[in-house]
Amino acid sequence: MQADDPVEAIDAFFVLWRDRLVESGFRAGCPIVAVAVETNDDAPQLARSAAAVFARWQEALAALFLRHGLTEERSRRLGAFVIAAVEGAVIMCRAEQSTAPIEATAAEIHDLLLHTLRDRPGAEPGPAPRP
Repeated sequence: MQADDPVEAIDAFFVLWRDRLVESGFRAGCPIVAVAVETNDDAPQLARSAAAVFARWQEALAALFLRHGLTEERSRRLGAFVIAAVEGAVIMCRAEQSTAPIEATAAEIHDLLLHTLRDRPGAEPGPAPRP
């Protein structure tokens, strides 16, 4: 999360997940999601632990976006959105046995981040969104 370019950092994160999915035959998944989904009333500490991990990831992404000129509120929202999007895309890829969901999600987030960072106050013009 110390990246010079947040768009490149997020793009690389999506590529990492896509590659993990393909290399594992679509069996790889996020262990934090597994804990969050599988916990129940008998193990509330596991749900709290999963929530804490997601919060740390969101804070790390928010800090990255904040360093690149977004407001604190927008940075927090984008951090949560990126995490939710990648986690959902991984689950969809596993179900569909396809990289299409993560590729579509990565492209949309790429364009969203380019637009958001380009339009922030004081921003210099950046590259155009991907086709």
